[in-house]
Amino acid sequence: MDHIKLVSNKINSEEILSLVTSPNCGAISTFIGTTRDNFENKKVLLLEYEAYEPMAITEIKKICNAIRDKWPVEHIAIYHRLGSVPVSEASVYVAISSVHRQESLDAVSFAINALKASVPIWKKELYETADETGPTSAWKANAECFWSQNNKTPDANVS
Repeated sequence: MDHIKLVSNKINSEEILSLVTSPNCGAISTFIGTTRDNFENKKVLLLEYEAYEPMAITEIKKICNAIRDKWPVEHIAIYHRLGSVPVSEASVYVAISSVHRQESLDAVSFAINALKASVPIWKKELYETADETGPTSAWKANAECFWSQNNKTPDANVS
């Protein structure tokens, strides 16, 4: 079963793990992307995420389908946080269960790379360094997304 969610509150790791746990699976692999406190010698206070939600959900479903075409996995959970995400909190959580570890490890790696390449979610960093209008910020271009690479289709082949 696939569990896809865009959330505005703190991501609940226990909830996600309970969704992918299965008695016939010997592996659950995860990826948790967190807000770090620095970028290019700037102190990061938090990240802000925005998404075109209907399209984001559709693209994440395509990723789940592509995973199921490539690996025999049991459950997939992909949660992404929207809004403000403070330092050290999770912005994205991917968990995948399978009978054996290699399938879930490979599927999680594929999932996060495909998500970064094809899902319309945008990130803004808010920095401690201030000017007269307050803390500075910058929208971050995701170099991995296909629309920033001269309209190439994503390497993840999730279409």
